[in-house]
Amino acid sequence: MTLTVGNATVFDMNTKQKTLGEFLKQFPDNESCKAFLEKKRWPDGVIKCPRCGEKAYRLPARPFYYLCKSGKQSTEPETGAVLTCHKRNGYRFSVISRTVFENTNYPLIVWFRVILLMLHSKKGMSAHQIHRTMGTGSYETAWYLCHRIRAAMQDNQFVQLIGEVEADETWIGGLERNKHLGQRGKRAQQGKTEVIGAIARKGNVVCQMIEDAGFDTHEKFIRQVVSPKVSLVATDEAFHYRHLAKEGFPHNQVTHSRAEYVRGRVHTQTIESFWSLLKRGIIGNYHKVSKKYLPLYLNEFTFRFNNRKNPDIFDAIIAGC
Repeated sequence: MTLTVGNATVFDMNTKQKTLGEFLKQFPDNESCKAFLEKKRWPDGVIKCPRCGEKAYRLPARPFYYLCKSGKQSTEPETGAVLTCHKRNGYRFSVISRTVFENTNYPLIVWFRVILLMLHSKKGMSAHQIHRTMGTGSYETAWYLCHRIRAAMQDNQFVQLIGEVEADETWIGGLERNKHLGQRGKRAQQGKTEVIGAIARKGNVVCQMIEDAGFDTHEKFIRQVVSPKVSLVATDEAFHYRHLAKEGFPHNQVTHSRAEYVRGRVHTQTIESFWSLLKRGIIGNYHKVSKKYLPLYLNEFTFRFNNRKNPDIFDAIIAGC
């Protein structure tokens, strides 16, 4: 059970997330998974064409396949190609069309089981572990499944953070002293990737990778993800946030270089606990994360953290697929 209060969603703490036994009972076969996905895609029962958005019809001879004969044209977002749902032949699609499950050779029930494993592991589960547990054909297959699911975890309905907010940045990558002498750089951050994040206390977290930090990159991130009506924006003494007070944010900071970590309500312990969770997951489970795929791992850890009290977290990820 969920309750919406303002812009925040409060979950019923007495309701537990789906257990393995409940999952196996709800999804005993592939048909039950397709029926569940259909309900999540079209909750009002009206099937809409993923190409043109008009009403489509079921094909009685083929379960979970549909037909659209609207005659309308639409543009493919990725390629810009013009597509038409012809009135004569129509456009046929299935329940997995335009989802992360499209063009897969694996049954939908395998995808559902991988999602359950990824969601129930607090610090994530590596593709190697998924491969060993599920018995996929190869490690590359498990890696493909996991990355497609991580892409579906991206929050497309973001609401700005409110209340007391903390902002901080961290670096993802190995220590220079652990590298071979010929590969060590002169700077401590060389070879690492910067990640910036903001978190509402007892609320959600938002983070993103920074490739090239400019003069106002960090402050621009704060303006995007934090509401101007917050009661506090707490940071450390980093110079990136020096103009927040001038822009109207109630900004205050702690000076870590002077061993100051908490001063009343001002601290960054909450966002640092999330950084610890992220790094423990990378070090303990994934061991190494490349810069190319780091945003997908940030999607995973952010989604799992923001839905940590959500009893319908499995339903939420299926709806996002």
